[in-house]
Amino acid sequence: MTALVLELMIGTDVSAERGGLTVAEFRSFAELVLARAEERGDADAYLFLENGVRGVEPERLSYAGLDRAAKGLAAWLQDRGLAGRQVLLLYPSGLDFLQAFVGCLYAAAVAVPAPLPTEQGRHFQRVSGIVRDARVGAVLTLGKHAPEVEAWLAEEGFSDVLCLATDGFAGDPAAWGDPGLRSDDLAFLQYTSGSTSEPKGVMVSHGNLLANEAAIQRATSGDRNTVLGGWLPFYHDMGLIGHVLQPLWLGSSAVLMSPTSFLRRPERWLELLSEHRVTVSAAPNFAYDMCVRRVSDAHLEGIDLSSWRVACNGAEPVRADTLRAFAERFAPYGFRADTSFPCYGMAETTLLVSGKRPGRPAVLREVDSAGLEAGRLEGPFLQAPTRTLASSGMVHPEDFEVRIVDPETREERPEGEVGEIWVRGASVSVGYWRRPETNAEIFGARIAGAEELGPWLRTGDLGAMERDELFVTGRLKEMVLINGRNIYPYDVESAVRALDPAFGSGAVFAVDTDQEHLVVIHEVRPSALAGQDLKSATSTVQALISREFAVPAGNVLLVRPGTVRRTTSGKIQRTLMRKLFLDGAVTPLHAVLDPAVRELVGSFELEPVG
Repeated sequence: MTALVLELMIGTDVSAERGGLTVAEFRSFAELVLARAEERGDADAYLFLENGVRGVEPERLSYAGLDRAAKGLAAWLQDRGLAGRQVLLLYPSGLDFLQAFVGCLYAAAVAVPAPLPTEQGRHFQRVSGIVRDARVGAVLTLGKHAPEVEAWLAEEGFSDVLCLATDGFAGDPAAWGDPGLRSDDLAFLQYTSGSTSEPKGVMVSHGNLLANEAAIQRATSGDRNTVLGGWLPFYHDMGLIGHVLQPLWLGSSAVLMSPTSFLRRPERWLELLSEHRVTVSAAPNFAYDMCVRRVSDAHLEGIDLSSWRVACNGAEPVRADTLRAFAERFAPYGFRADTSFPCYGMAETTLLVSGKRPGRPAVLREVDSAGLEAGRLEGPFLQAPTRTLASSGMVHPEDFEVRIVDPETREERPEGEVGEIWVRGASVSVGYWRRPETNAEIFGARIAGAEELGPWLRTGDLGAMERDELFVTGRLKEMVLINGRNIYPYDVESAVRALDPAFGSGAVFAVDTDQEHLVVIHEVRPSALAGQDLKSATSTVQALISREFAVPAGNVLLVRPGTVRRTTSGKIQRTLMRKLFLDGAVTPLHAVLDPAVRELVGSFELEPVG
């Protein structure tokens, strides 16, 4: 295959009803990678750093090396009849995952990335559910994990599922045969992280993938000189689409490290960006906040962030105060405020939907709090409580259409009013794997009075459009309705966290007895509380919620750090925390409960402090 110039054609639709952008140059993402391998040859595609950055020589994988390894693995998959079958990828972050994923693309096998349970200290239960749901035909992993994986497969009764340790495997690239993929063929299943429900496999086609990589390039102004880099998990959509596959689309390179390395020492992310002159890097909001809180001046000696031009902030609500604090903290080290790139997307849209306008600072909108609770962006008004929203940027019309819709009536809401965010475009998946009824509801929604426009994706997120900027305000299923007012859990969690540096993550939700009750579960480090004990800290939290949100705050549980559950991408699992609370499975350091709520959950023991 000769070197090809990427050209985007508008109007050649994969799905006539979905509209939007498709890529006419390539029939599949596999075909794109084959072209890249030929034109880039021995140039580095990926550099990987397992642990520290400074003074460490990274592992390297060239375009040609990726192509050879992927073809050898693809030939093995094809020989065992796995073309068109689902193949589970169980790897820690590293070059082996990259070769396995591309090998699946080459073989026309459907990759199913998943977190390695042994890496996270968790049981295989969630992964077992994925194997059953996806009807997996094989598992690819590393040799050191293969015995445990094989034992698990046998224990679960997956006797017909093959297991291959790919790090000790050398297939024959010459035995590979081009499967002749098309844009509507399935590329991989992206299992959602399950922040509000059971994980579901999003079906991502080659056409979806090509369209969204083009959308990311358009939003970030990427080119052959772009250097991507970061620590995001490879099995998560933001890491996979944004850090792993975007370099292949651009024909550029990426410098990657493990999530564990970042979580242990957040400064390693900044070291990676500085030493390798990374230009584009992404992370959820909590990562930027973690850098502000935990990276000291001593850790920053010699750091230069001036090459960083796009700092994507997405996958969870973007906090205006985090944008400000990060820009202020790292300005002396070359970070520019307009580098911050708030964005919005999800696995159901492959990844990106919207992003900050190029060359402009992030748009921050101060709004009247009461108006927002009533479903409007308005104000601010003098002497009235306000909230600052960070825009998730603009929606490029060549990539997506976005509408704000009343989730009950399905009527479109006017500009400035809050409703459910509905999306359509070539990046939108056809649906969840083996969920036809759910797909009809979620992926086949119709706007009342405009049914002829075709199907829309219901995102489940709440937001508003104003002057072409998308403001995401919350999650539909997690909204708390108390005394006729809409309370956004994220607002309460953020307000509590700002009380004292000792407060960490929180989960806010409602339980119902004779009425709705707000419940606040918040992590705290007792030894770090500024002049307070746990009892007085609880009272402070209650007073804050009563004052700022004008709702009763009779249910506050302070818990040890690490208690509040998050998804693999860092999102608070409020629905799970609610279940654990009602099951009596939350052990607080200190708690105050309304009598009706205590009767609902029964008694529980307090965890000893110290």
